[in-house]
Formats: sequence, structure tokens, C-alpha cells
Amino acid sequence: QVQVVESGGGLVQPGESLTLSCAASGSIFSLNVMGWYRQAPGKTRELVATITDSGRTNYADSMQDRFTISRDNAKNTVYLQMNSLKPEDTAVYYCNADARLLPGGPVFRYWGQGTQVTASS
Repeated sequence: QVQVVESGGGLVQPGESLTLSCAASGSIFSLNVMGWYRQAPGKTRELVATITDSGRTNYADSMQDRFTISRDNAKNTVYLQMNSLKPEDTAVYYCNADARLLPGGPVFRYWGQGTQVTASS
């Protein structure tokens, strides 16, 4: 089993920045894509950004200018730098990791518990 744990969420004022971290642990043979999604009140879960094990990134268009995803493969950790936060960024942010537990085995997607980000004055 793989555990995925987010940290760094909290309350900030509009215009400020926040960095989220997400670490994957457990009996992991390899990690593939890692990513961030978010779910605002009354809305469905939406893509924020993803990053491959080689560093290729993909962003939702609305996140491109203000958010940056990165990862540290040695630490099995993915980060999300969020700048110029707006009230509409308020949501629960979820991290996911695609992982193999065995060589040549299937890839499963594991999800963290989510962390609340609130941008409000």
C-alpha cells in the first residue's frame, strides 16, 4: 500500500502566496505521474497540474500563469507553488501519485486526504 500525504494548506489573504507539499511513501517500486487537483464548494474536482517522473509538466489553462508544479524524485515529493491567490482559488487541494508496487506490475493511482486552502480577507 502507498500513502500520500499533503501539507502546507491554510488561510491566506488574496494576493499572497502559498506552497503545498505532497510526499508518497510505502513499498513503492516506481513513481510515475504525480499531480494536483482541487475541489471548490459546489463544484466537481478539477485538474490543477501534473508532472511526470522526467519533469514534464501539464497545467490547466487557468492555472498556467500563477501556479508552478515541481518534484523531488529522491524524496518522492511533489510541490505546488501558488502565487497571487484569489478568493476563487479557495478549495480542497488533493495530491495523487501513480505508482508501481512491483516491477512490471500494474500502475495504481493513490490519493491524499486533501488539504484546505482558503484565500480570504
